[in-house]
Amino acid sequence: MKLIKGINNYKENKKCFLTIGTFDGIHQGHQKIIKNLVSESRKKNLLSVVLTFSPHPRIVLQKDTSIKLIDTIDEKISILKKMGVDVLVIHPFSISFSKLGPIEFTQEILVKIFKIHKLFIGFDHRFGKNREASVDDLIEYGPKYNFKVKKIRAFEIDKINISSTKIRNEILKGNLDVVNKFLGRPFILSGNIKKGDGIGRKINFPTANLEIKENHKIVPAKGVYIIKCNILNTDYLGMMNIGNRPTLNGKNQTIEIHFFNFNRDIYELKIQVFIIKKIRDEIKFSSLNALKNQLKKDKIKCINISKESQNFKSISLWKNILNYVRVKLYKRE
Repeated sequence: MKLIKGINNYKENKKCFLTIGTFDGIHQGHQKIIKNLVSESRKKNLLSVVLTFSPHPRIVLQKDTSIKLIDTIDEKISILKKMGVDVLVIHPFSISFSKLGPIEFTQEILVKIFKIHKLFIGFDHRFGKNREASVDDLIEYGPKYNFKVKKIRAFEIDKINISSTKIRNEILKGNLDVVNKFLGRPFILSGNIKKGDGIGRKINFPTANLEIKENHKIVPAKGVYIIKCNILNTDYLGMMNIGNRPTLNGKNQTIEIHFFNFNRDIYELKIQVFIIKKIRDEIKFSSLNALKNQLKKDKIKCINISKESQNFKSISLWKNILNYVRVKLYKRE
């Protein structure tokens, strides 16, 4: 996949099949659009192109710095690459870009720069200054500017329309079963491993502290979660605590991971972790020994869930399709 930063750096002469959106989470609704895009472009021997934006338009237009996103830009790139997209264009969203009118955007961007043959777009897509134009306007422009439009209907699971907003809300509630169902893959956290205070090692549950650099990355609700990842081609099961460590009177939120049957120094390395399911809330225990006893129970519960859960079977599927479960170890850049 070719990665291009900025629309003006797109110099392809070949016509393309294009889709546009923020695609936060690349959930099953997004996947439906992108699969259609890639499949039809290959039949016509044309390019499949995705145009997305960073920073998120809400951050720029509404100055909404509190928004939390399902995927980091690197995670998004990884997924789209494995889905077979030919070209990904990441455009820096700005106030001036948002002021382009619908016709100007169509003429100058879609037709002149991208030379689109066909546009694949969600049913509720809006564009142009003040988001004044819709998919129906694009369909109307098609014959005039010689391109086609395929409107993709909403994707439903259990009669619920899937959206990034709904998924974010479920993440904040800790409902990872629902999140993973809507995403069609396990939710992921990426970050650097930092050294902690060593308390976990003292009670035979050594932990890796996950530091997330991206301020806008969403983090699930406080609690203990079952996780899985792949380190150097070996799958490891584990459990992760998100919270303030009340037993130790902690004040700041941390993300601590204990990997089962793993004894390697991975400090200062970057990892990606799949979160499968929340197993309990964070609890303040009367002593470290009480905490240790609960952790033993948590570990047994995680192992039992891993033997039964369809989510773990789906990880193997996504490992083959997206190679997205893999956790590569490498030095901090």
